[in-house]
Amino acid sequence: MAADIPNVTLDDARSLLAAGEAFLEPVLARTKEITEGGRTIDDHQVLVDRVAYAATEARAAREVIAYTERAESEGRAKDIAVQTAVASTADLVTSLRNRVDPALTELGLGDAPLEAAFPADVREKLRAASSEALVRHIGRHAIETRGRNETPLDEMLEQVRDSVREFAENEVLPHAEHIHRNDQDIPEEFITKMGELGYFGLSIPEEYGGHEMGNLAMILTTEELSRASLAGAGSLITRPEILGKALVAGGTEEQKKFWLPKLASGEVMSAVSVTEPDIGSDVAGVKCRATRETVNGEEGWVINGPKAWCTFAGRANVLSLLARTDPDMASGNKGLSLFIVPKDSFPGHEFEMVQPGGGRMVGKADATPGYRGMHSFTLNLENYFVPAENLVGGEEQLNRGFYLQMGGFAAGRLQTGGRASGLAQAALEETAKYVIDRNQFGTPISDFQLTQYTLGQMAIRTAASRFITYAAAEAFDEDERAAGPLAAQAKLLSCDLAVNITQQGQLMHGGWGYAEEYPISRYVVDATVLPIFEGVKPILCLKVVARSVLAS
Repeated sequence: MAADIPNVTLDDARSLLAAGEAFLEPVLARTKEITEGGRTIDDHQVLVDRVAYAATEARAAREVIAYTERAESEGRAKDIAVQTAVASTADLVTSLRNRVDPALTELGLGDAPLEAAFPADVREKLRAASSEALVRHIGRHAIETRGRNETPLDEMLEQVRDSVREFAENEVLPHAEHIHRNDQDIPEEFITKMGELGYFGLSIPEEYGGHEMGNLAMILTTEELSRASLAGAGSLITRPEILGKALVAGGTEEQKKFWLPKLASGEVMSAVSVTEPDIGSDVAGVKCRATRETVNGEEGWVINGPKAWCTFAGRANVLSLLARTDPDMASGNKGLSLFIVPKDSFPGHEFEMVQPGGGRMVGKADATPGYRGMHSFTLNLENYFVPAENLVGGEEQLNRGFYLQMGGFAAGRLQTGGRASGLAQAALEETAKYVIDRNQFGTPISDFQLTQYTLGQMAIRTAASRFITYAAAEAFDEDERAAGPLAAQAKLLSCDLAVNITQQGQLMHGGWGYAEEYPISRYVVDATVLPIFEGVKPILCLKVVARSVLAS
């Protein structure tokens, strides 16, 4: 190891994490007291946002260390992996410290927690782990390896990643730019081949036609597909995943047997329809109504109302739609039910579905700067009939759709962590390739110190995104309900990091980073949607992460 590169170890990372957690302990205790265990969060939103986000950064640091410890104990962690883990921990601890520091006076704590947690010896370790020499060393490695993801996995998961990577590079990547620039539909062959390869059934039980390989395998699949194209492939398995989770959790046995095999094979593609033009994160305020009616002698429900941001609604064969079945708005989330709404599949950016009984669904895609290919639609349903058997869970789950949907959203947040990690990885790789080929002042810009430092930052932040998401996936396999808050933290952090990493990569491209000729411009605009969907960042932090952190 070069003399100027600090000799850091996982013991250093553990010391930094311990300092970060020691600093947060009195901060969390005081915030719990101020908010009455999270009951008065809205009276202290800025403070709570700081503290909840800092707690998320501490959790990410813990998972970075835990994953690297495990790999090291199994002899699969190279020196660079350990160095990256230490630098990533330092980056997270520095961020959480700086994030909470301005609130210490408001909390009535003064400098005591900061001084106690970060004595001179810890500050020295933090400087070493954050040093230019170490970060540039990690950046040089990223440049030399073209940013390739070398995260150690067990043999089975390694095979999953290699297989999906081969498919993504050979089948998806060649079409990614065309889909984006022309706002094209996702090619049908993507869906057909992904169905044949089993990508839609990775977390669906085998008895219902799935593969049940576990959530980490699903995340690896999502990550590699998103690395090739977020909108062209990476998000395709999210929607059936959300509906599949809701069916497994609360569907009738007949519904599971009928729908899950079709979702697992890709025969049926689904879209999620919850948001409304004036209803976003406040899902309890959904107004789109479903009323019992008999149409042409068939019992069922008639749905009326608008829906917004229904991604993939044109191509989808069914909508997983949340509607109000208790007309009393005061019932809030206890008056909502979840429906599987059949429809024909339509190409393009507009469609109209007219039922024999006169029911009508109209959809128009909203123009967006990125995330093209999936097409997000605004819908309007007029007397649209849905058979009685399509109420998810039947009468037992009437007015309980909110809880089924939230369970599905937890899975969606987990997947979004994988999507963000994949997009960050794509930006890292593309930037590493570019800086080698680009010359300025007679020198490859990869030789410049700031270039190396920037690539190092991109690499250590990609690691943080990846490992908190992997931890959430493994926790999902243990207990999905209990893992929901961790999935929310993974989504919160990894999406912000994807925005940061793609923009860093864009700057390294200089003027060409703003040109559609280079994929980095696509990565940047695609990344901006990540902190918005599956729980917009401020609401996710306050209403999900903070409640979990402050109630514990």
